[in-house]
Amino acid sequence: MADTQQVDAKADRKAAKLAKQITAFSKAHGGAEGQVAYLGQTGARIALVGEDGNWGNLVAPTYDIARQAVEKSGITVHEDFDGEFAAKVTTGRYEWTRMAGIQLGGPSNA
Repeated sequence: MADTQQVDAKADRKAAKLAKQITAFSKAHGGAEGQVAYLGQTGARIALVGEDGNWGNLVAPTYDIARQAVEKSGITVHEDFDGEFAAKVTTGRYEWTRMAGIQLGGPSNA
């Protein structure tokens, strides 16, 4: 029983830490929306998109902790990363060169 309580307390602390990071991102970018995706044994990815188009990712050790974190942060959570939500992402030169430029002989970001 004590082991279960320790695991629950650790999960709560991790969710609170992630929620704090999500809230900070949201404040820095005029608000935020997110999406939680299961990554298998790695855990879950929390994709964040700010109202200004900036984006970021956080990784939680489990899907449940990720869901708990986004709920604590109070952001809008989408089921899928598509449509209007995905269209809010602003990409710049860095993203384009990292995603395709290097493979196509474009400039590196080094």
